[in-house]
Amino acid sequence: MRVSDVILTLQVKTRVSPLEAYMTSKLLRQCNTSTSRLREPLLDAENSKQMEQETEKVDKEITTVSPAAQHVVGDNSDMQSVKEEVKKQFWLSAPLIGVSLLQYSLQVISVMFVGHLGSLPLSAASIATSFASVTGFTFLMGTASALETLCGQSYGAKMYGKLGIYMQRAMFVLLILSIPLSIIWTYTETILVFVHQDKSIANLAGSYAQYMIPSIFAYALLQCLNRFLQTQNNVFPVFVCSGITTCLHVLLCWVLVLKTGLGHKGAALAISVSYWLNVILLSCYVKFSSCCSQTWTGFSIEALSHIPAFMKLGFPSAVMVCLELWSFELLVLLSGLLPNPVLETSTLSICLNTSLTLWMIPVGLGGTASTRISNELGAGNPKGAKLAVRVVVAIVIVEGIMMGSILLGVRNKLGYAFSSDPKVISYVASMIPIVAAGNFLDGFQCVLSGVARGCGWQKIGACVNLGSYYLVGVPLGLLLGFHLHLGGRGLWLGIVTALVVQVMSLSIITLVTNWDQEAMKAKDRVGSSNNEFREAEASII
Repeated sequence: MRVSDVILTLQVKTRVSPLEAYMTSKLLRQCNTSTSRLREPLLDAENSKQMEQETEKVDKEITTVSPAAQHVVGDNSDMQSVKEEVKKQFWLSAPLIGVSLLQYSLQVISVMFVGHLGSLPLSAASIATSFASVTGFTFLMGTASALETLCGQSYGAKMYGKLGIYMQRAMFVLLILSIPLSIIWTYTETILVFVHQDKSIANLAGSYAQYMIPSIFAYALLQCLNRFLQTQNNVFPVFVCSGITTCLHVLLCWVLVLKTGLGHKGAALAISVSYWLNVILLSCYVKFSSCCSQTWTGFSIEALSHIPAFMKLGFPSAVMVCLELWSFELLVLLSGLLPNPVLETSTLSICLNTSLTLWMIPVGLGGTASTRISNELGAGNPKGAKLAVRVVVAIVIVEGIMMGSILLGVRNKLGYAFSSDPKVISYVASMIPIVAAGNFLDGFQCVLSGVARGCGWQKIGACVNLGSYYLVGVPLGLLLGFHLHLGGRGLWLGIVTALVVQVMSLSIITLVTNWDQEAMKAKDRVGSSNNEFREAEASII
């Protein structure tokens, strides 16, 4: 290539000055000359010494000449990496957010249909749904999130066969856990009466929970299937199956609630049928899709081994999720003890439902964070994991600002969507700034919790959540709400304070993380599980 061609190419591709392009082309010629000389046989020590000096001279010039050109090339490379990471996270997070909203909406749709039957069935269905979430769904969802670490890092390490084994192991564990949880649901009425709930409400809530019992086993399998596909960055089928299920769920509720005479029981039964339908659809996809041919190779006896090792991640994962969500449910229960409990409970319920709906967005981003980071660590790419953290944090900041602005913009109108009582509407409007602040912080904690799951820090995350919510948030909420007479605002401010502590703690942990060390830990984790599988095979033989 001629010198003029080299100069023109450098100017076009890197946009450096003509002088820098000329100097770089000169260096290339010197490199070629030195390389050709180095290829010649070493005839004597003098020639060898001369070639050594020329090589050192060229190396020195390469490191000192044209720093602007190096800077431009480096910037272009970094920017390209950021663009690629943003693209990956967008295609992963958008379907995940949709999945979170669609699967959460099943229970909401059922409660909405029950609302047409009267205020008593509505109250019973709401309490039963909350009870089921606290005593069952939350725990299973948290336990299944251990797969985000195990499957994610194995997929990054290209050990695809392990994903199917991990999923089967998780399914077995969650189905076993579902048995005692279903027994608790059987005695829902007795438990609600014991905690001084109205007997008529407790009776209807008890029957609602009993008709939901089949759903807990389907939910256990569904969470495992979700994580199995999510960690492979294959979430669009999950979104499609969830969308089909939700559409059919509306039709199912209409038939079972309004046409068959089952009433509130029909709404609960519709939830069970819909969850099982979703499981069947995803199972068929995993079985017959070529996308899962490497990660799903059939059922294996290996899945029944090393269950305690799985629970070392699964139990802290469940604690992480439960401690946070239970604190929000406790918030509503405590509001019933405040002066004017009807107003306080109604307002906080509206705020909680609004927060939970918006929470589905950062939940999707948190799943994205855990998947991208676990994949990169499993692949032995700590730089990629660090970049993934930075990108997802930037995304959640933008999301939090946008959602906060929308909430503040509609704060005087939001109450009308839930109530016609002027006092409730006014109270909700005054609460929205606090809710918006909490939503912004909740987005941060979702993403940082996703980072923790991707790295395998579930024990650390559980300790952080325990301290944030139950040593700081709940006690402060009680102090502000009852002793300083701030009512529901005080209770919610306590939760916001807990979020501040949680975000600060997880941020510090993330900032001081040695990503090279985390990549080594991921390698060891994947390697140790590989040894476990070899041992299992040897014992079978």
